[in-house]
Amino acid sequence: MLGVLCIGSLSVIQADNGAKGKKSTSTLHEGIDTTYAGFRDLFISTSSNSTNGARLNPRAINFVQDYIVKNGKELQEMKDWGRPYFNLIDGILIQYGLPRELKYLAVIESNLKPTSISWAGAVGPWQLMPGTARILGLRVSRKHDERTSYYKSTHAAAKYLRDLYDELGDWLLVIAAYNGGTAHVYNAIKKSHSRDFWDLQYYLPAESRNHVKKFIGTHYIFEGQGGVTTLTKDEATQQLSGSAMYVFTRKLSKNELANAKTISISGKYHSLIIAKYVLMDIAEFSRYNPDFDKVMASSNNTYDLQLPQEKMDLFAANKYQILNESVQLLLNEDAADTSQKTFGEVAKKR
Repeated sequence: MLGVLCIGSLSVIQADNGAKGKKSTSTLHEGIDTTYAGFRDLFISTSSNSTNGARLNPRAINFVQDYIVKNGKELQEMKDWGRPYFNLIDGILIQYGLPRELKYLAVIESNLKPTSISWAGAVGPWQLMPGTARILGLRVSRKHDERTSYYKSTHAAAKYLRDLYDELGDWLLVIAAYNGGTAHVYNAIKKSHSRDFWDLQYYLPAESRNHVKKFIGTHYIFEGQGGVTTLTKDEATQQLSGSAMYVFTRKLSKNELANAKTISISGKYHSLIIAKYVLMDIAEFSRYNPDFDKVMASSNNTYDLQLPQEKMDLFAANKYQILNESVQLLLNEDAADTSQKTFGEVAKKR
């Protein structure tokens, strides 16, 4: 999961949250094992522990180790009591074509508390400032503050995250900007001459720098591995399979996104069959859903299908017929491949 290096041999930058003495590997593992099972493997260096190929950047390991030991038990408990809220947030993030793992931003922002208030005046599970909330369409007044609504504030946060990603194109930079604003991110890019978070991090305010690392640590606690939102764009391109990379190549206008609907599907669906039933040209379908067949043929065959609203209605109405025909098409393709191989082998023997 963390590449090919043993943790004991890594030399990494110490966490910025008030330097503690570095824990020994054995002490860390004892803490992990006795607090919550399964995280010993998180820091063992076999990439086979990860189902998607994502590896933790060596410059984050010390911070994430300490964060998991300190917060793992509390956040594991949140998995249970927070499930209804996570389900609601998942559904909304999917509607905006965003990775569902961004829900962990609400965990580090507010501990999922709708009444959370920061010293700066940010409120709600997504900790939105009054001005930002109003721009995003929320009512904010003394009598009524929609920032405390899980449903409405998540829609607002999703719009904001979508716009930040459209601007910055890198999820780690998005999380830094969500915390401290885009001006700090652009200033760090200018001073570091880099758009790589790990190179520019020390030109960011400490709070924003550590916010990103807290998000990564929270992701590892909940998911047991990294993902597209815990990597820089270059890292994701190098490490992740097609099952995650389509989020970088889905290019739709704001109007198209606003009129689109997204649902998560899994199974043996095929793009040609879906396009036929929803009356779309295959090129247009692929623009909304890049690498669809590649992802569905992978071991992690789950895809956030995105279509114009009226096309999604057609998909929903014909879902079972689409699946049946897709399976039949794939079976026919497999049979054709087998026949070709057999013919080739016979021809060689002659």
